[in-house]
Amino acid sequence: MGQVNTSVRGIPCQKWASDTPHITSRDYEDSDFPEGSHAAAENYCRNPDDGWLEGVWCYTMNASVRWDICDVPQCGKFNSAV
Repeated sequence: MGQVNTSVRGIPCQKWASDTPHITSRDYEDSDFPEGSHAAAENYCRNPDDGWLEGVWCYTMNASVRWDICDVPQCGKFNSAV
């Protein structure tokens, strides 16, 4: 979850329900997204592919860069000083 919608290179993410500028994979089901649908996932960084363990990513709005990883901290990786 989360609302990061820019890749590590600073490229805005494409909406998951859109095929512009890139055709998105038809292999992803609505149930692959924590929000319950492609549309609800908006353009947030996600990892709908349970076989890829490298983190979250998104299709980008740059026609020359189909997808890119995102810098989203994983839960439980931070020590908070409370």
